[in-house]
Amino acid sequence: MFADYARIHIRSGKGGDGHVSFRREKYVPAGGPDGGDGGRGGDVILEVDTSMNTLFIYKHRYHFRAENGEEGGKKRCHGKNGADIVLKVPEGTILREEHSKKIIADMSGDNRRQVILHGGKGGRGNMNFATPTNQAPQYAEAGKPAMELDCTMELKLVADVGLVGFPNAGKSTFLKRVTHADPKIADYPFTTINPNLGVVDLGDGKGFVVADMPGLIEGASEGVGLGIRFLRHIERTRVLIHLVDAASFDGRDPVDDVYKINTELARYSADIAKKPMVIAANKTDVAQYADDDPVERLRKEFEPLGFKVYPISAVSGEGVKELLYDVRKLLDTTAPETVYYEQEFFPEDMIASADLPYTIEVETDHFGDTVYVVEGPKIEQMLSYTNLDSEKGFRYFQQFLKRSGISEALRKEGIGEGGTVRMYGHVFEFYDEEAGE
Repeated sequence: MFADYARIHIRSGKGGDGHVSFRREKYVPAGGPDGGDGGRGGDVILEVDTSMNTLFIYKHRYHFRAENGEEGGKKRCHGKNGADIVLKVPEGTILREEHSKKIIADMSGDNRRQVILHGGKGGRGNMNFATPTNQAPQYAEAGKPAMELDCTMELKLVADVGLVGFPNAGKSTFLKRVTHADPKIADYPFTTINPNLGVVDLGDGKGFVVADMPGLIEGASEGVGLGIRFLRHIERTRVLIHLVDAASFDGRDPVDDVYKINTELARYSADIAKKPMVIAANKTDVAQYADDDPVERLRKEFEPLGFKVYPISAVSGEGVKELLYDVRKLLDTTAPETVYYEQEFFPEDMIASADLPYTIEVETDHFGDTVYVVEGPKIEQMLSYTNLDSEKGFRYFQQFLKRSGISEALRKEGIGEGGTVRMYGHVFEFYDEEAGE
């Protein structure tokens, strides 16, 4: 069963608590603290699975949780890290934060695997807190809490060519002829209620993927009929084939049909309306007319606008081969354009919000250099979820400094390009993004 939308609740693993214990060997009467650190909680990860083409598995399960980290043990034993949970999704899946509708991840293009929620960092055991004045600390650090989020998943199919047109124009029959897809076909509106994908094989590696979009009708962009559910899938296509019923079996005018569907596409997205398009005048083998040739009418109306018209019969195959080869040529001359949606919602911001409290202290280190020390409870928590050793993690960290206003506050304190900043054991050089612009 096809599904291109789902609601889920995800939760990372909580960090394991640090342990409090002391050495108690027979010949070590005054053993020191040996409580181990807690394990890190598991991450929630999204990963593309090329064998999937539907979100159906997420329609009947709502909660997805990574494993918590285990508590540290005595004898300096480190708690076991919690297992990650990996959610497999089809290519083209977009994950949004449910309430704000902002994008968390777009699983398309080069983005094949993304950590959505980081597990909590494990707490430190009491062995970490021994000092010359407190050699037997009776406390350990609690593990960092889990992160959780309500999300929506939506699938935008990834295909080279989108097949559009009114119901009963013959799109399913056309798709079945040119590919190995097996869509349901019947003579009544809305036979196709799910998008269908098929691969056109022209030989010599010149094939392409076609997506049949369920019948659009007038008003689809405003939510009328079934078409609004599937307009999102056209966004990732490069070329459109507009199939019209040249035989006018339903009493429709093919010229008027093209204008109406194009209007719905433009209302939904100006970018879709600009995509290269060809018009396939279907059912020409059974079209009956005296003087008013529907194919010629379509040509006179739309070829001056740049839309080439092809008379075809999806049933007999007449004219189909020429159409497919010309579509392939059109794809070859159309610059590849990956529709990729940038991340708008950063789950870590739930911890480190824009109004978080923080302090900036200006100190001088033992080399006589100025150091800007930034501290705040939520900053420390945010750092526990961020891997500053990775390029992506450090880039997020820079964005966090800017969004939270810390970068601007540091500039007001007099920091310059390359100045030293220290945050809870992390020391780095300040990059003045404003100066770089």
